[in-house]
Formats: sequence, C-alpha cells, structure tokens
Amino acid sequence: MELGIFETQLFIDLIGATVNNNNNSNNNNHSLRCQPTSSIGLANYNINLDCSDHHFDHNVNDIILGFRRNPDVVLRMEMERSMSLLQIMVNEGLVPCGEEEMKRRNAIDKLKKIVVEWVKTVTYQRGLPKKYHKFASGTILTYGSYGLGVYNSESDIDALCVGPYFATIAEDFFIVLHNMLASRTEVSEIHCVKDARVPLMRFKFDGISIDLPYARLKVISIPENVDVFNPFFLKNIDDTSWKSLSGVRANRSILQLVPNIEVFQAVLRCIKLWAKRRGVYTNLLGFFGGIHLAVLSAFICQRHPSASLSALILLFFKIFALWPWPTPVILQDQIARPLIPTDKVSWMPIQLPCSPYEFCHSNITRSTFYKIRTELLRGHMLTKDMLSPDFDWNILFEPFPYARRYGLFVKIFLSASDKDELGDWVGWVKSRFRCLLVKLEELLGFCDPNPTEYVDTDASEPNVTFYWGLPTGRADLIKADLVEEYFLKSVDNGLNHNSTTGTMKLSIVKEYQLPKKAQSVCERKHTKPSWRVVDGNRKKTPSQSKYKPHCANDYLPTSQNPKYPTAGG
Repeated sequence: MELGIFETQLFIDLIGATVNNNNNSNNNNHSLRCQPTSSIGLANYNINLDCSDHHFDHNVNDIILGFRRNPDVVLRMEMERSMSLLQIMVNEGLVPCGEEEMKRRNAIDKLKKIVVEWVKTVTYQRGLPKKYHKFASGTILTYGSYGLGVYNSESDIDALCVGPYFATIAEDFFIVLHNMLASRTEVSEIHCVKDARVPLMRFKFDGISIDLPYARLKVISIPENVDVFNPFFLKNIDDTSWKSLSGVRANRSILQLVPNIEVFQAVLRCIKLWAKRRGVYTNLLGFFGGIHLAVLSAFICQRHPSASLSALILLFFKIFALWPWPTPVILQDQIARPLIPTDKVSWMPIQLPCSPYEFCHSNITRSTFYKIRTELLRGHMLTKDMLSPDFDWNILFEPFPYARRYGLFVKIFLSASDKDELGDWVGWVKSRFRCLLVKLEELLGFCDPNPTEYVDTDASEPNVTFYWGLPTGRADLIKADLVEEYFLKSVDNGLNHNSTTGTMKLSIVKEYQLPKKAQSVCERKHTKPSWRVVDGNRKKTPSQSKYKPHCANDYLPTSQNPKYPTAGG
C-alpha cells in the first residue's frame, strides 16, 4: 500500500523499518472498509481499502512477501504460524483447563443461590405480601473475560447481580447482601466501591476475585437467564442499572455477531496479551479496556469469517494501524453511523454493539492515543512479514522496556495502614488518574503511564507504586510538589469523607535510578515486581523479579514534543 510522507517517516523513526515513500496523501477524511471474503487465509486473501479518491486492491501475499508464492506453500506456512501462536497462548496459561472452568462455575452457582436467598430475605424485611415470597427472585449474569470465555487462572470474574424492583442498591445491596456475603466462609477481602462510575462490591469467593455491580429491574421475579434485550425487563430502569447491564448486553451481542466463537476467542486472547505486554491495556490509565479489544477483535472476525488465526492477527494490526480515527468502529454494519456530540468526541470511538447510540467508555488522551497508535504500527510492521522464514511471534509480545525508553519518571507512591484500606485507596486514586495524566501532558507534552503496580519493600506500610514515563531533558518544566497539590484536589473531589483514605506522594526520578530488569509492562507469571531502594543517590535494584526480556530497538521519541497524528493522514 502506498504511504504518505508522514506515514513513511513514522515507520522509519519509530520502528526502524525501511518503507518507500511513494505518494503524499495527507487527506484526514479517509474511509477504510474491509469487505467480507470467503477465502481460507492468506493464500487467497484480498483486502479492499477505499481511501479517499484512490482505490487499492492488493493480494495479501503480495503485501507480505512482495511477490506471489504457491498458494499451497503459503497455506502450509500460515497453518504453522497459527499453530505456533496457539502454542504461545497455551504456554502463557491463557487457555483455561477443565478444572479452572469447574471452579468458576461452582463459584457462580453458589453465588446465585446466595442472591436468591438474599431476595427472599429482603422480601420478608420489606413486609411484602406472602405471594411475593414465593415468586420473588434474583440472579447472577457473567460478562467480561469470563463471559467471553477468554479468562485464565489469574483472571477475576465480572458478575452482575440482578434483583427485583423493591431491592435497593444503597440499603439492600450494599448492606444486606454485603453482610450475607461477609458471613460466608468462602468470602474474603470484601469491600464496597460506592463512588465508582458503576458502583460494585469486590471480594474473593473461594479464592476467585469477583467484581459484583447491581442492576434493579422493574419486576418481581428475575428469570435465571434473563433476556437483557427484552424491552419488558428494561422498561423504566434507573441510569445506574442501565450502565451495569451494558457489560452483559455488549458481551452477548458480540458472541451473537461473530461467525465463529472459538476463533474470536483465540484472536482476543492474542490481542489482550499483546496489549498487556506493550503497555496499552488498562482503561483507567487511558488505554484499551477489555470491551474495546473485544469489539475490535470481533470487527475483524466478522468481516473475515473464514480467515485463519494468523491471518486475522495480521489484519487486526493492518486495519487498525491505518484506521482513520476518530471515525468510529461500528461492529454492526446494518446500523447507521451515529452522530457523536461534540462534547463527547473521543480519540478512538468504539461503538457498543448492544446500542446504536452508546460508545465504550474511554479515558484515552493525546499521549495514550499516540502510544496506542505507535504500538499498532509496530504490530503491523512485524506481522506483515509473517510468512518470512525468520518470523517470530515472540517479538510481537515483547514487554515494553520503559527503563530504556525514558529519561524521567513520575513516581506515584500510594500507601495505607492495612491491605484492605490500600485496595480501596488505590482504586479511588486510579479512578482519578486521567486528571493527572492530562495535567502532565499540559506541562510536558507527553506522558506514558505504565500500568504495572510495583511495591516499595523499604516502606513499612502497605503500598503500591507507579512509574510513568516522561520525555527526557524536561525536568525543569515540572515541579512535583505543585503537581501533587493539584492532583490531590482532584482526588478529594467527590471522595466520601466517611471513607478511609491513605497517603500519596509524587516525585520525579531519573532513568539511572530505575532497575534495568524492571522493563516488563505486566507481571510475569509467578513473579511480582518489587523495588528496593538501596540509596537515594544510587540505582535501585529489584528484590524479586529476575525476568529480563529481549527488547526491540527504541522507537518512541522522548527528547522532543511528540506529534499526535491521526491515522488517516
């Protein structure tokens, strides 16, 4: 495909690749469409790109290899690439075993029984007629990674509690049900998150972490597998219940729209692993959340129903690296493109598949859009050579090496008196992280928030520490104490003063103070990164993590103000 001057320079500067500059096409109103095809994979795969006044129709073999190759040879190589990718997912523990599935299913079944018992209890406490005691009921609906079937042994469960109209969230859910759960031997570390966009309870059930929001329907009896698309059940529900139901509705819509659920699950596992390793996964920090990646993966699967796994991964990076943001990604073609209000324009709008007028909640900022776009371009440059003899999937999944990319870091130290209070405190502060990120962008032009949570083992109290990458040589433009004062005001705003709070300290540290091995964006299996401060003027050394990944060449500029291009120009 012909690339404009900027696209070419971006590839050269950021990825170190050599791309020929054939045409200068800086039209920001490009549209990109992928036509469904019945081909098996790369051997006979066609991509239709409609870019402004130009029309390109390339065979993927030509794009990848630069010349045509025997389709049988390509098909065999493609199958090998798909099998090796599946093996990586197995090796990473991303494919659940039967034992894990049974453990989670049992937990959900027990939780359903508790919810039914809870509804009966509320019915009695409310003094409702006896006939209510017989028919009143509630249920549990799962969504998120578990609902989509892409969980692993370390994943939590997103479970929605659905109750009848007379069971309130303030009294019956957060008090009565909370007390019932807290009294169970299977339940531990339970606490309420009432101030979140979607209020919920968070706890462990038989050792499995569970997030439990609540939705109240205007009925007495809730069927066990209630139809969340039936207008009868959705009539006149409150805003909080609607938001809580959106996750379940989106999950079920996606599973109904993809042509092959198992292929979709394989694609989503791969993309989530890539996003976590490259530091572009965590909605609260301005990156992708699970629902964003699920819709994007389903978009590719839906439009290429017969493609192999390796072909779908290639297409994912090619299509979204060159996507004309902020053109919204719409999973259902039959729905007309919605008009996005000016005050709600997002950098990367992704429509919720369950509603033509709703979009996935996003915290993406200028900096995180740039990081996401750069990683998509990197993925495209790596996977376009998928059929070359020396291609290696592991390069795609290499952890992002923060300590090699940046000369400065803002250190965010959060602590509390005990572990439970720390969890509440960290959760609240993270919900306000976007405010801090935007402020740092105003001061420095760019900030890369590393989602990894570290522990300073020299501190006596329980703590969590974040290190966000900043441009090199710009320490004189930021005063940590003033930024801390500004951010604390945001943290205090809306905080329930009856809630227990912890402490927060912001400081600026330089690259040489960071341990060289702390380059992974996510925790390695059975490894918790932990930093021990030996001396304030000396390098820090990791006390546990021994993982040292192979890292690609630098590609993210840190010494100048970065530009924030759209993918269309």
